[in-house]
Amino acid sequence: MAGKQTNLAWETLLAVPGQPGQPGQPSQRGQPGQPGTRARQGLPAQLASAIRAAIRDGRLPHGAALPPSRALAADLGVSRWTVTEAYGRLITEGYLTGRTGSATRVSWTPRPYEDPPPPQAPPEPPSRPVRYDLGFRSDQRAFPRRQWVEAIRVAAETASFDQLDYAQDGGHPRLREVLAAHLNRSRGAAAEPGTVSVFAGAGQAMEQLCHALRDEGHTAIGTENPGSPRLWQAIRAAGLDLVPLPVDDDGLVAAALNDHPGLRAVCVGTARQVAYGYPLAPGRRTELLAWARQSGGLIVEDDYDSEFSYAGPVPPVLQGAGRDRVALLGSMSRTLNPTVSIGWVVAPRRLTAGVRAGRGLTVSPPALNQLALAHFMESGAYDRHLRASRQRFRARRTALANALARELPSYRVRAGQAGLDLLLDLPPGTDTAAILAAAQRQDMRLGTLDALRLVPDPAAPGLLLGYGNLSDRLVDEAAAVLAGILRQTSTSQTSTSQAGSAQTGSAQTGSAQTGASPH
Repeated sequence: MAGKQTNLAWETLLAVPGQPGQPGQPSQRGQPGQPGTRARQGLPAQLASAIRAAIRDGRLPHGAALPPSRALAADLGVSRWTVTEAYGRLITEGYLTGRTGSATRVSWTPRPYEDPPPPQAPPEPPSRPVRYDLGFRSDQRAFPRRQWVEAIRVAAETASFDQLDYAQDGGHPRLREVLAAHLNRSRGAAAEPGTVSVFAGAGQAMEQLCHALRDEGHTAIGTENPGSPRLWQAIRAAGLDLVPLPVDDDGLVAAALNDHPGLRAVCVGTARQVAYGYPLAPGRRTELLAWARQSGGLIVEDDYDSEFSYAGPVPPVLQGAGRDRVALLGSMSRTLNPTVSIGWVVAPRRLTAGVRAGRGLTVSPPALNQLALAHFMESGAYDRHLRASRQRFRARRTALANALARELPSYRVRAGQAGLDLLLDLPPGTDTAAILAAAQRQDMRLGTLDALRLVPDPAAPGLLLGYGNLSDRLVDEAAAVLAGILRQTSTSQTSTSQAGSAQTGSAQTGSAQTGASPH
């Protein structure tokens, strides 16, 4: 680091006792460029002492470049002579080194017999990706870095200065217009720029929507169970209660809403049920819309993973058929990367103002990111990225499903035609905690079905096998490792169960013998 010009320490805080603004010291600065009264009274020594202390306690590390004397003099409000005199003293003492035409740098290191600088916290080890990533992740390797950097560059170069101020409530008008056109074209929505609100992710969009519902008098919202914990968290943060509703392979059981006559809002995944992977069946869609119209309720439609459909387009969003009774949620977290951190909600007009209310926190993404996404979508880069992603995920999904069929032929795999994960049903009573622990030892990341439930259900366990961030060359190997883990934990669980049964039988036999014998 010592030879790097970027190793600058120009902003180091130096506590100079006589510096203007320090307590107990009047300001008696001489004229710039000549030694004043304070300098003659020992200010170089005070400055040298402050720099020496910063070096010895580690705030100025070995090799750090100090500011030029003219710059430091201006910062401290002293003469340049004061700084050069202090630097000279520290060079003589061995704390600094300086050459003509080069920066003055720290050269001191503690000697064995001197007090060492205070220990620094050990650096955190760099995060290392797991070998077999079957978690809930998008493809980290496929993020279109070059195109995104270009979008950021174009946005920064073309945006007017006033557009780079704090983001507007509800999002930048240009991005809202682009999103509305995209949703109408690709998802059959009935969105208008005035009804689109942009936030830092779908979770934040959901929280803002729930605040608006509370303002309307709502106290609870129905949610799929299993469902989306990220949305549950947002609902709770807004102060609404969760009402769990059952789901099956056809999606939300709409008839269950009849058991909750006071409920007037429900959150549902229509393109893909987050756990089971299938779209909401046509009959259920009709029932749900009829319920919303009859009850005067609101459907919150989570358009999760609708972009990744492998058997033709998924059904259009409900919002297109009921804009007054449906709020549409979406985000870029899966299609691009969580780093982009942009989500949205298309809300009925009566709720838009409440959705955009600030409530004391900045909830819009940075304006530059919004403008970059608008350019990224307008340029066609987003559509090209989606097409390439679908092809890659379709091939990976097929490969994983085939590998699981070979390695685990007796297990049911729910392979919906959309999304980035499969559901592997497990035998009732399977110890999923043991599976997760064994997977961690094998450098594998997994998800469990219970993680998407409000209350665990040991009678219907399952594993969620994401393939979004799984390396293509490791698909077969991952399936084989998973099969080994399941065999190992199944054998261990069976042995434990048999041992427990044997002990119970032995205790019962012993009791009978004791009862039969006076001894």
